[in-house]
Amino acid sequence: MIDPNLYITIATAGLAGLGMVTVAGLSGWRGWLALKSQELAQHRGETLDAPAPNASARIEIADLKERIRKLEAIAAGVDL
Repeated sequence: MIDPNLYITIATAGLAGLGMVTVAGLSGWRGWLALKSQELAQHRGETLDAPAPNASARIEIADLKERIRKLEAIAAGVDL
């Protein structure tokens, strides 16, 4: 008679293999859906990319980053 641990090992390996195949299949399915979504958007003339920020938006972002640096310095107790 075969050892019961062998059955447990084979079942565990089978479940692990099934899990890996399932994850790979889901990943492929999601990628395919994303591809089809992009194709449909291009067909309608839409783009999924965000427009490039203009100069005023860049200046505003730089200003906000500088304010954050100053607030972090104040919180750390550093004198400016």
